[in-house]
Amino acid sequence: MLHAKLKVFVLIFACQFLFITQALSSEIRIAVASNFYSTMQEIIVQFELENTDTSKANEIVLIPGSSGKHFAQIINGAPFDLFFSADKIRPTLLEEQGAIREQSRFTYALGRLALWSPRSPFIDSEGEALFDEDFRFIAIANPKIAPYGIASKEVLMSMKLWQDLNKKIVRGENIAQTFQFVSSGNAELGFVSYSQILDSNFNLGGSFWLVPQSLYNPIEQQAVLLRDSTLARDFIAFLKSEKALNLIKKNGYDLP
Repeated sequence: MLHAKLKVFVLIFACQFLFITQALSSEIRIAVASNFYSTMQEIIVQFELENTDTSKANEIVLIPGSSGKHFAQIINGAPFDLFFSADKIRPTLLEEQGAIREQSRFTYALGRLALWSPRSPFIDSEGEALFDEDFRFIAIANPKIAPYGIASKEVLMSMKLWQDLNKKIVRGENIAQTFQFVSSGNAELGFVSYSQILDSNFNLGGSFWLVPQSLYNPIEQQAVLLRDSTLARDFIAFLKSEKALNLIKKNGYDLP
């Protein structure tokens, strides 16, 4: 009798374990660079529209933030399934450390940099406002931790303005905070992601200069698979589909 009860207990435990395992595998956590957050939301909506199987309780949790902070969290064991960085440096480092699924690193978008101000007219189509210096502060993402900050510094150095404007520069932790500095008026202008200017959620006015890519190194935004699951693999496959690529391009990125 005791042996029979033990069998029942083991069976119940096994079923509960299977249920929990399936539930966990039906959720993925995506760490995404702040500049790509809005675009990723659109991609997820389309992904869910094409995967309406109600027998699967699929859930995608987005965690936006700076690529540098996400990288540090991953190294320290954060439970992310996918990492969409704003650069290729950190995904490459994770690959070298054996922290990703083999051969999962890929470039999903090429970022574009723009100089933007809420004031119009203020910034012309050649970026001459930088030479006029008719402003107190210019915002850029921190070049030490943010890929778009590195690109911003490269632009100013290419234009031989880095030293002259250094005293006017305010640094955001990431491109999202940099955008807030400008939109709030704390800085009259700033280097932001072109995708932020096109974001319909902001209804932006003002003036901007789409910076020529000859002035900065390509912003290769790469992604990696950290924890394997069917849902994560399906999402990566969808992100590489024509429908998702069209969304990425529409939102101000170049395609790899």
